[in-house]
Amino acid sequence: MIHLHERECSIQRRHQKLIEEAPAPGLAAATKAALTAAAVNGARSIGYVNAGTMEFLVDPAGAFYFLEMNTRIQVEHPVTEEVTGLDLVAAQLRVAAGEPLPWCQDDAVVRGAALECRVYAEDPARGFLPSPGTVTRLALPSGEGIRVESGVVEGSHVPVHYDPLLMKLIARGDSRSEALARMAGALDACVVEGVRTTLPFLRRVLRHPEFRRGSVHVQMVEQGAFNA
Repeated sequence: MIHLHERECSIQRRHQKLIEEAPAPGLAAATKAALTAAAVNGARSIGYVNAGTMEFLVDPAGAFYFLEMNTRIQVEHPVTEEVTGLDLVAAQLRVAAGEPLPWCQDDAVVRGAALECRVYAEDPARGFLPSPGTVTRLALPSGEGIRVESGVVEGSHVPVHYDPLLMKLIARGDSRSEALARMAGALDACVVEGVRTTLPFLRRVLRHPEFRRGSVHVQMVEQGAFNA
């Protein structure tokens, strides 16, 4: 059993994430070591097999508190894949089929930084209410360090009955600043028409000085830190 390091997921609304990144900026090495050890020990203590995610809250003093375990791969797994070069989906399937874990802890090395922005069919100006409709125009970003996982095409109908997630934009760089610059360009290049989306909101977050410093907390959206 090994850990694949940490992700920072504080930018969220209704306790659902909007932006995730790896590694977590500003996390003290001692806190990270204790977090990852707690995650591995917790999973081992219950005899857990396969991919899973331990979530913790970290306070300003560096103390951390267990929140929950998601017994599955998570939406933000691409940022971990981008910084470790490991295929989490393939490994999950192999382990579920009874094969041994294909890596050891020394194989899980973090290189560079990565961010993921979730593009939802929601209206941030109306409290992130869903925005159902038909996608009439769609332009996706591309380029070095850019990865897109999309569930829609032009003409796709966005219903009211399911999660309004349209796509995930992932940007990787040799440094956090490079990943941020690439993500900003990807958000600017992304066009979705026909439904309101979180794109304008995500662009504001990336420009915000506290976010750029990595100084974030889970109540920033509710407190209006990124309001236009």
